[in-house]
Amino acid sequence: MFCGSSMGFSPLYAERAAALGKLLAERGIGLVYGGASVGTMGVVADAALAAGGEVIGVIPQHLSRVEISHAGLTELHVVADMHERKARMAEFSDGFLALPGGAGTLEELFEIWTWAQLGLHGKPLGLVDVGGYYTRLREFVDHMVDEGFLRTQHRELLFVDEDPAVLLDAFAKYEAPTVDKWVR
Repeated sequence: MFCGSSMGFSPLYAERAAALGKLLAERGIGLVYGGASVGTMGVVADAALAAGGEVIGVIPQHLSRVEISHAGLTELHVVADMHERKARMAEFSDGFLALPGGAGTLEELFEIWTWAQLGLHGKPLGLVDVGGYYTRLREFVDHMVDEGFLRTQHRELLFVDEDPAVLLDAFAKYEAPTVDKWVR
């Protein structure tokens, strides 16, 4: 799960993060996330824990004080840096969802999407499009396809829906496509 260390301005972001944490626990799906107790990261973790879910946090040492590591997790892994964080999260995860967030959320999402494009993993990816948060990003991704920098098949590696239950249902049926990386 990729999400923010901030809450955003709309209360909808925290509401949807909490609903997602609860949904994951109800479906018996463990949460792997950035390990913080703040922002929507903290909200989704708290909701999953409150609903009896398993929550694994992965946080770099330099952020463990700034983002305030969550003390009540099933497991907390403090790692050396962001590179190790992303690798560990990828190792522990069966799929990836992104709630609204900032540059860090996008950076993590884009790296894991790139890994899928390169065939380094075959796990599903999805954007939880809370209140249309990702509308402009989706438009830009379509522009990347239109301009020949991204294949349609690679755009389709990224599921988008405002309802996380729809995304989780798609994840359950997901089979990674075999697609060349290179755009011709």
